[in-house]
Formats: sequence, C-alpha cells, structure tokens
Amino acid sequence: MGMSYIVLAGVIMLFSWLVSSRLKSKFEHYSKLHLQNGMSGAEIAEKMLADNGIRDVRVISVAGQLTDHYNPLDKTVNLSEAVYNQRNAAAAAVAAHECGHAVQHAVGYQWLTMRSKLVPVVNIASTYMQWILLAGILLIRTFPQLLLIGIIIFAATTLFSIITLPVEYDASHRALAWLESKNMLTQQEQAGAKDSLKWAARTYVVAALGSIATLLYYISIYMGGNRR
Repeated sequence: MGMSYIVLAGVIMLFSWLVSSRLKSKFEHYSKLHLQNGMSGAEIAEKMLADNGIRDVRVISVAGQLTDHYNPLDKTVNLSEAVYNQRNAAAAAVAAHECGHAVQHAVGYQWLTMRSKLVPVVNIASTYMQWILLAGILLIRTFPQLLLIGIIIFAATTLFSIITLPVEYDASHRALAWLESKNMLTQQEQAGAKDSLKWAARTYVVAALGSIATLLYYISIYMGGNRR
C-alpha cells in the first residue's frame, strides 16, 4: 500500500491546496462586497446572538487571520480583526457562522457536544502521537503493540475530524438561515456569504479525507508487520 498511499496523499495535498487557494480568492472577492446595511462583523454577531436569545456569550476581537472560532469554555465568539471590524459579505458570513456554533451550544447540539468531549483527548494526542507512531514503525518487528497504540490515538483525531464535518455544516446552515430570515443581506450579499461558507466547509472535508487516508496507511503498516 506504500506507493498507493503516496499517490493518494499527493492527490489529497493537491486538492487541499486547490481548495485553500479557492477559499482565499473567494474571501478576497467577497471582502470587496460591502454590506448595504453598513453593519460590521461584530455587529452581525451580536445581533444574531440576541435574536437567538443568547445573552451570556461575548463577541471579542482576536489577532491574526483565519483565527475565528467559538470557545464553549468561556462562551466567547472570537473574530479575527478583519472580520470583527469590516462590513462586507465575507465578514458577515464568518461572524454568523461562529455564532452558529454558539447557537449549537445553547440548544445542546449533539455533534458539538461530542466534539467538545474529544478536545482534551485530541490535545494530548497531538503532543505525543507522532513520536509514538514513529517509534512504533521503527520497532514494528519487536514491539508491534506500540504502533497499535499510536494507531488508536490517531484514530481519535480522525474521529474528531469526521465529527467536525456535521458541526461545521450545521453552523453554516444556521448562519445562512438567520441571515436570510432577518433580511440582513441583499440577494447578492447572501449569495456571497453562502459561497464563502461553502468553500470554508470544503477545507474540513479535505482534512477529514486526509486523516482517514493516513489512518489506513498506518493500519496497513501494522498489518504488514504482523504478517512477517
């Protein structure tokens, strides 16, 4: 499976690059589509939270690009500086999407709950996983159990990436539904927001596929080692 994996990994890496490039160009394009309502990303977020009866979540600005996220631990919608301050279709899409996660949290959306429970496991796994897998491959003939441990740990991160898919798609659906129902955007702006979130979601699909392919590769090494 070695050569097959290399080819598959190459295809996934190429697809990932294409999706990332497309996402960047989409956001640059829709960042120039200024909102007729004149609202900033922060104002969009605050209104969506209020309209959903969520009053214990703060909207804050964080440094960097693509650093937007919802933190369920301290109940904050963290928007990158550009999204927080700008008044365009891309900023509206991202702000509403992150608030979609806050709404998920408020209503107890099961996939978000499941993903949140896996966060501590994934954090620990990311620290030690590569070293365990490397040692497991090197010692496959004498201590195959070590690679098996690494595979189990990696499987947890793969599961996390798979569970992330419905979480992200649902957050986008909630965001777009709210933007449309409240007539927050014009038809052109709504279409831009939808297109932006569509390409953002595809980055998670690529990540999940890459994780699954890598997991299968490690499993093939383990199975091959046990046949020797």
